Amino acid sequence: MDHLTIVTHPLVQHKLTLMREKETSTAVFRQLLREISQLLAYEITGQLEMTTKRIETPIQPMDAPVLDGRKLALISILRAGNGLLDGMLELIPSARVGFVGLYRDEETLQPVEYYFKVPDNLDERLVIAVDPMLATGNSSAAAIDKLKEAGATNIRFLCLLAAPEGVARMKEAHPDVPIVTAALDEKLNDQGYIVPGLGDAGDRMFGTK
Repeated sequence: MDHLTIVTHPLVQHKLTLMREKETSTAVFRQLLREISQLLAYEITGQLEMTTKRIETPIQPMDAPVLDGRKLALISILRAGNGLLDGMLELIPSARVGFVGLYRDEETLQPVEYYFKVPDNLDERLVIAVDPMLATGNSSAAAIDKLKEAGATNIRFLCLLAAPEGVARMKEAHPDVPIVTAALDEKLNDQGYIVPGLGDAGDRMFGTK
């Protein structure tokens, strides 16, 4: 699947295993998510456009590489997306930030929108949408729909875990949006949760049920 990148770095996989364990506390889960998000961000930003800037080092002038174009936009798919967002902002503090509020109807498994606020000029920015879980893919596809309606044309999707059903749904709805994840799990269960997964990422991050 050329639209899907699985990050197999040993640190990513080790931290993910710790997050999967049901005994892992809320505080530790939150910290691990922050750490793993930075490692995933390193992967998904590997092809950013570059230019050069004339600078003075303590030794001599040089043309040094810097990021080109407008600041990229990080879009958190609420609420669990905030866990990935926090870590990525430590790595990319100048990024613009937006939010898409969606929740999944537990009966229909379809997304319901309740909030949408994004930076301007999305058509001139790399847009990275973040959500820890790509399960059915319905909420993620709906969020990408909204971002495209707002003008985004260069979009990438970052998640912690993905299910085959979610990857297929995203490819069908948005074949132009690459996906970066730490793992592709086996399947979804009857409740739409990823198996073996790690439970509800939002609940585990915020200590709610």
